Amino acid sequence: MKPQEQHPSHFWRLWGWPIALGLMTTFGLISALFSDGGLGDMLAWVTLGIPTFICFWYGWGRGRRSGS
Repeated sequence: MKPQEQHPSHFWRLWGWPIALGLMTTFGLISALFSDGGLGDMLAWVTLGIPTFICFWYGWGRGRRSGS
């Protein structure tokens, strides 16, 4: 198979989660910018907290397992 003929699922398998985390972060930042308390602030906390948690989880988890 030629490199130009790759399946479209290869793109989503590689970039699906980074795109989802980027969109979630963008949505959280916009929500935090335009909200004035209440549901908007809670939404901002959740949508910014999930990508942060995932970064810490994989960052610290991989460092401990590598033996460094």
